[in-house]
Amino acid sequence: MNYQETCQYLFNQMPMFEKHGAAGYKEGLANTLELDEHFDHPHRAYVTIHVAGTNGKGSVSHTLAAILQRCGYRVGLYTSPHLVDFRERIRVNGEPVSERYVTEFVKKERYFFEPLHPSFFEVTTALAFKYFRDMKVDIAVIEVGLGGRLDCTNIIKPVVSIITNISFDHIQFLGDTLAKIAGEKAGIIKPEVPVVIGENNDETRPVFEAKAQQQRAPIVFAEDAPEVVSTKSLPTGELLVNTHHFGTLTYDLGGCYQKHNINTVLKAVMLLAEQGFISLGKGYTKEITDAVAHVAEKTGLKGRWQTVRSAPRVICDTGHNVGGWQYISQQLKNIICQQLHIVFGMVDDKDLDGVLSLLPTNATYYFTKADNHRAVNEETLQQKAAAYKLKGNTYPTVSLAFQAAMEAAAPDDVVFVGGSSYVVGDFLKYWEETNS
Repeated sequence: MNYQETCQYLFNQMPMFEKHGAAGYKEGLANTLELDEHFDHPHRAYVTIHVAGTNGKGSVSHTLAAILQRCGYRVGLYTSPHLVDFRERIRVNGEPVSERYVTEFVKKERYFFEPLHPSFFEVTTALAFKYFRDMKVDIAVIEVGLGGRLDCTNIIKPVVSIITNISFDHIQFLGDTLAKIAGEKAGIIKPEVPVVIGENNDETRPVFEAKAQQQRAPIVFAEDAPEVVSTKSLPTGELLVNTHHFGTLTYDLGGCYQKHNINTVLKAVMLLAEQGFISLGKGYTKEITDAVAHVAEKTGLKGRWQTVRSAPRVICDTGHNVGGWQYISQQLKNIICQQLHIVFGMVDDKDLDGVLSLLPTNATYYFTKADNHRAVNEETLQQKAAAYKLKGNTYPTVSLAFQAAMEAAAPDDVVFVGGSSYVVGDFLKYWEETNS
C-alpha cells in the first residue's frame, strides 16, 4: 500500500469516531495496554505532558510545544483531529510524521493489531508513541482524544497534567452534567503529578479538588491568580497579552477565547520551571515571547481564528460547540465590516440549537455540510436556523458554499468558515489545493 491507500485503510477498516460517531469510540484500555506491551512501552522513553479539556486543548498543546521547542527540546506533539492530512496528528518539532513511516508501520504491524479489532484512535496513539521513541524526542505533549479517564492516551505518567475547561460536549459518553464530565476529564490526574485547571466553576471545582486530594496531586487553578492581566485583539489578527511575569506578549492565535488558553499555558510553564524543565532566570522571556508569537509557524497549527486572505478577509475557526461559540460569536459581532458572510456546518452530536442561538443575525449564511457521515444535512441546518432569524442558501459541499460566499463578498466584507472542525478541514483542503 502507498500512503494514500494506507490512510484509507486506517480510516475505513477501523472504527473512526470522527467519521462514525459512537461506533468509533471504544471504552476501556484493554487494546491500548496490549498495543503498549507489544511495542515495549514506548512512552516511557521520554517525558510527557498530558492535556485534556472540552475546548482549547489543541491550542494549549501547540503553544506548549512551541515554547518547549524554543527552549531547545526535541518535542513530540500528538493532537486530533487532523484537518487536511492524517500526518498533522503526529509531529516532532513541527514536522509531521513521514508518509513512509506511517505506511511501513501499518504494513509491518497490521497482522498484530487487526485481531484486536482496535479503533482508529487506538492504533494512531500506538503509532505516535512509538514514533516519538524512534525519533528520540526529549518531551512529548499529548492531547487527550475524548474524555480522559478511559482515553487511550491515559497510560502515560506525565510531569504535568492540564485540564483546560469543562463544557457540554460528547454527553453520550462523558455524562449529562458538568460534574460528570469533569469527573471523566479528572481521570488524567495522576498520583503526585501537578495539575493545572484552566477554567472552573462551582460545579466542576469540587470534582477536581477531590480527585487531586485523592491522588495527592498539587493542583493549580489558573483563574485564582491569573498570570494574564489583560488582552487586546490587534487589527493584524494577533492577541496582545499583558502578563505579570512574562511582559507583553503577542500571541499569534488571535481568537478572543485564547486569553484563557494562554493564561493556562503560562501557569503550566511555571510548573515546568519548578521541575527544572524551563529556566525562568534572566532573559527567559526572549524564548517564550518568540514562541508565543510564532505558534502556528513552529508547530503547524491551523484553524484557530486563522486568516487566510484579505480583501475580502477570510477567517476560519474550529470552534464546534456551545462553549467555543460563546467566544467566536462575540468576536464575529465585534468585526467591523461592510457585510459578514458565514459558511456554516455542524455535526449531529453537538447542541445545534445552542450554537444557532449564538450566531449573529446580521450575517448572510451559506449552510453546508462537511464530507463526514456525522454532518448535519444543509437543508436541516437552514430550516433550524430560520427559527433564530438566520437567513441563507444551502450548498452540498463546503467548497461550493465558500465559492458562493466569495462571489458575493465585496473587498471590505468578511467571510467566516466554521461550525465544525470538519467544515474547516474541508475548507483548508480546498484552499490549499486551489492556492498551491
